[in-house]
Amino acid sequence: QVQLVESGGGLAQPGGSLRLSCDSFVFTLSNYDMGWYRQAPGKECELVGSISRAGDSTAYIDSVKGRFTISRDNAENTVYLQMDSLKPEDTAVYYCNRIAFTPSCGFWGRGTQVTVST
Repeated sequence: QVQLVESGGGLAQPGGSLRLSCDSFVFTLSNYDMGWYRQAPGKECELVGSISRAGDSTAYIDSVKGRFTISRDNAENTVYLQMDSLKPEDTAVYYCNRIAFTPSCGFWGRGTQVTVST
């Protein structure tokens, strides 16, 4: 059963932008610190960034700092990932998940494919 629903992926050109959304009909996301993860072909799942329950604290891996922004709307039970200045190396399937709940990729939701290419 899909418990987290990621959407908003697609094809973008280098330097372009995409906004991903994460929703759930099962979990009350405001009860959790949330993370966005990604997994590229042949690579391990990695945590891209996280946001605290109240949305007042965020953290990112170095490779996306200044380009990606995580936000949340607890009233709408939604978490977002704004991706700007996209690079080809950002190409991956992106997943959202509750921090510390494993596995992080490919289990709680189907993910959304992001492809950055000319």
